[in-house]
Amino acid sequence: FLETTAYFCMKPKMGEKEVSPHSFFSIWHEFSSDFKDFWKKENKLILQERVKEAEEVCRQKKGKSLYNIRPKHDSGIVSKHCSNT
Repeated sequence: FLETTAYFCMKPKMGEKEVSPHSFFSIWHEFSSDFKDFWKKENKLILQERVKEAEEVCRQKKGKSLYNIRPKHDSGIVSKHCSNT
């Protein structure tokens, strides 16, 4: 614990000889809560960007048809029958 507090350059509060676990973890809890909230917001923004990109790719692929649709020619029994009447 003392090595960890030294690594993060924590200094004891006035009147204390060492950094207490309570003071260290209260600061750590605030930091980790803020970090978690920020992380969630960033992930949500990244997800929204990826969804927009995927939708754009889908729109582009739908615009480019993989096959050609030709108009139907009037041939066959029904068209011959209807034209004779």
